[in-house]
Amino acid sequence: MLKKTAITVLMLGCLTSAATLGQTPHSLTIDPAAARDTISRHIYGQFMEHLGRGIYEGLWQKDAAGNYQFRQEVVAALKNLNIPNVRWPGGCFADYYFWKDGIGPREQRPTIVNNMWGGVTEDNSFGTHEYFQLIELLGTEPMVVGNVGSGSVHEMAEWWEYINHPGKSPMADQRRQNGREQPWNVRYWGVGNESWGCGGNMTPEFYANEYKRYATYLQNYGNIRPIRIATGPSDSNYVWTEGVMRDAGRMIDVLDMHYYTVTGDWGRWGSGTQFAEREWITSFRKALRIDTIISRHSAIMDKYDPRKRVALMIGEWGMWHDMEPGSTPGFLYQQNTLRDALIASVHFDIFHRHADRVRMANIAQMVNVLQAMVLTEGPRMLLTPTYHVFDFYKVHQGALALPLTLEAGTYQFEGTTVPALSATASRDRQGRIHIALTNIDPNLASTVNITINGVRPAGVSGRILTAAQMNAHNTFDQPDNVVPKEFTGARVSGESIRVELPAKSIVALELR
Repeated sequence: MLKKTAITVLMLGCLTSAATLGQTPHSLTIDPAAARDTISRHIYGQFMEHLGRGIYEGLWQKDAAGNYQFRQEVVAALKNLNIPNVRWPGGCFADYYFWKDGIGPREQRPTIVNNMWGGVTEDNSFGTHEYFQLIELLGTEPMVVGNVGSGSVHEMAEWWEYINHPGKSPMADQRRQNGREQPWNVRYWGVGNESWGCGGNMTPEFYANEYKRYATYLQNYGNIRPIRIATGPSDSNYVWTEGVMRDAGRMIDVLDMHYYTVTGDWGRWGSGTQFAEREWITSFRKALRIDTIISRHSAIMDKYDPRKRVALMIGEWGMWHDMEPGSTPGFLYQQNTLRDALIASVHFDIFHRHADRVRMANIAQMVNVLQAMVLTEGPRMLLTPTYHVFDFYKVHQGALALPLTLEAGTYQFEGTTVPALSATASRDRQGRIHIALTNIDPNLASTVNITINGVRPAGVSGRILTAAQMNAHNTFDQPDNVVPKEFTGARVSGESIRVELPAKSIVALELR
């Protein structure tokens, strides 16, 4: 049985003044000998839904002749992140999507009104075959979510057959008629999405029974067996996890939990760019809650799955802000600041702590929607601060999580207190040690003394992401406002490394 990776975060006493915290060195001790768990590369997954300009315009657009094509500059930027998987077609849209409308000659496909997002009419030009073309361009793995809310067992079983059957069958023959001879060999398959809400407003007991019906008909084809993903809880809905694991756990491979960081209230989320320090610390207080929430869901899963066969997936996560002024209602287009980047980094640190159970995650979403990697406007494109965090952290994909103890200190504002620092460390297959440090405090720099038990570093190099303002972000006129730079604030001193960590920054280090 896997044991939970031991990562300890210690907060300094509340009596310590903020001024002292900015001057007192913090210690980070890493213990490679105690490492047991691998950081699954699949926690760096992406998510694209038929929502706003995420697919249409963002990734898939018409050329001057009226023919659809992929935006190669967007694809190239995303491919650089070593994306492990892309979840599609939703999201809430998945339980409204009938896959047969999206196959065959594009000019013959029926249109659909996207009642879930903006009420726009789509031409279904982006469907199953186009999705798999994108998967091949990105060099990644597919994750398809089937329609449980408004679909049928028969329909989902036929889609699975169309995608995966290697021999002669009605659906495989139809796939060949549409230009694809070989199956796509999909493994990851979601049985519905948010079935407690937009996916059908079900109870956990009802969904567990529906899940078992649908999952029964996802048959093995050749050497491909489905990795079946069940709808998991929203936030702290522990009743859902209890009911679904109790009634259907033996047939579940992955449980899909969703958690968004909302600075304001649901429906009045708060501006993505116009905020002050009160909103800054509130965002981190809410984001850090996911650590406790994961622990409690994991404890319930342990009751029914003590061997940790079932993975916990954070299938939707990230910051949800108000839509940008002037953007289309329902399209969930938002800007992306340094705050979003730091929120992403602390999420990854938490996921690494739970590497024994958290083995998949998908940020919402990839392009032009919510906390995106890429934003587009007409022919222009920019990379967001969050994109650069994914680039920093890709070295941890498939690496061994190294247990650590961090004296994190505290960051306080108007009665709210959170840890000032966050960190993670791993050792890759080539034996290189990578460390990420995040300073949440927007005002004070920190000094961190790093000790790695049994390792005497010969040198260290790094990159940093920071900015002068908390709400710094990239625009189409100024796309390089927040970009990585070489970090020169770390130096080896005997058996330790001393790091001068600026306020509101993320530093990625590699040891030599």
